[in-house]
Amino acid sequence: MLSLIGFLTILTIVILLIRGKVQPIIAMVLIPILGAFIAGFGLGEIGDFFNEGIDTVIDVAIMFIFAILFFGVMSDAGLFDPLINKMVALSRGNVIAVSVATVFIAAVAQLDGSGASTFLITIPAMLPLYKRLNMNPYLLLLLIAGSAAIMNMVPWGGPLGRSASVLDVDITELWYPLIPVQIIGMVLMIGIAIFLGFREKQKIERRFGKVEAAAALENTAEDIDADSTYDEKSSFNKNPNARPKLLWLNTIIAIGVIVLLVIGIIPAGLAFMIGLGFALPINYPKMEDQTERIKAHASSALTMATIILAAGTFLGILTGTGMMDAIAEDGVSIMPEAVGPYLHLIIGFLGVPLDLLTSTDAYYFGVLPVVEQIASGFGVESVSTAYAMIIGNIVGTFVSPLAPAVWLALGLSGLEMGRHIKYSLPWLWGLSIVLVIIAVFLGVI
Repeated sequence: MLSLIGFLTILTIVILLIRGKVQPIIAMVLIPILGAFIAGFGLGEIGDFFNEGIDTVIDVAIMFIFAILFFGVMSDAGLFDPLINKMVALSRGNVIAVSVATVFIAAVAQLDGSGASTFLITIPAMLPLYKRLNMNPYLLLLLIAGSAAIMNMVPWGGPLGRSASVLDVDITELWYPLIPVQIIGMVLMIGIAIFLGFREKQKIERRFGKVEAAAALENTAEDIDADSTYDEKSSFNKNPNARPKLLWLNTIIAIGVIVLLVIGIIPAGLAFMIGLGFALPINYPKMEDQTERIKAHASSALTMATIILAAGTFLGILTGTGMMDAIAEDGVSIMPEAVGPYLHLIIGFLGVPLDLLTSTDAYYFGVLPVVEQIASGFGVESVSTAYAMIIGNIVGTFVSPLAPAVWLALGLSGLEMGRHIKYSLPWLWGLSIVLVIIAVFLGVI
């Protein structure tokens, strides 16, 4: 009964988010509370679940607020203008080249194992470029999500750490067989970027006309070609808040913050607080200007921060009530015994949609042990079960509403969760299935 209530609670939230009927904060607060009441829990217990859930996301919420403010101020100051102009110049307005570049940039940014920092680094720099070329911003999220997820198969990434602890195996040994899968996955992501980039180019041409679109892109590229007489300072003239003379100083500040994020010697929220503390007075010495810049970005920062806190409430209630564990255990136990030898493959194939129903902890600490126990009874090695579930699930990490980093990405890009799921889920699910099959042929599974 508890797993059924939990499943219906999550399904209702996902449907509401996909259909865009209510704001995320409404769905992720009221629906779980209703589910907890139906399951027999009282207000006092729900309050405890709320506190536990908030504790898990408060750091992300703090980081999100100051990250939006920091990157907003940096964007106002014109930090990303030269980078965007150079990238457009190098791509010559080539939509396909921009798509492929997104995959590489996201892969490099994900090397620290943090999805949040990947979005924080990639989206502010790439989103204006997509908008300038009239590209679909949901394509940006899809390419970042897929590339970052594949790169997240590293020892310092969360999924391998959880799996290694469940199986009690050395994490580096668990990682080695996944390296070929990562390489093949990145090649496939490049292929997806080329295909979707070509499709996006056709859409742009249909919308604006082939000749007109080509001319517009060509003119855009020529205007900012590295070999042309383009004056980079002219890009600042359209932005009254730009500070072209402080470009290098702003670059040093931004790099310093990113280095602090990668090194991890201080919390990410503090790194952005420090960055914002330097960026505001350096670029805008007057108190009035500083206040104006904060007000300009406070709305989006606080709005998305409230959603992250609502997600904490959602996770806290479903975890505290035991719904997450019940879904993980009952969902596996009701499967027919005949599918036992293939259970790990079935769960692997369903890994991405399961990301919409279970949190990462519930999947690896709840589903994995049960599946591993059942499959091992049919002669399936424990590591084989782990690989099937890791490869099948990890690709969908950044399309799940249960992942705080996804809400961070949506806040940075100003996009909607429902549309992100509809656009990205089919491609990422297909990619995960292909990778599981490839892993079988490679002997990893």
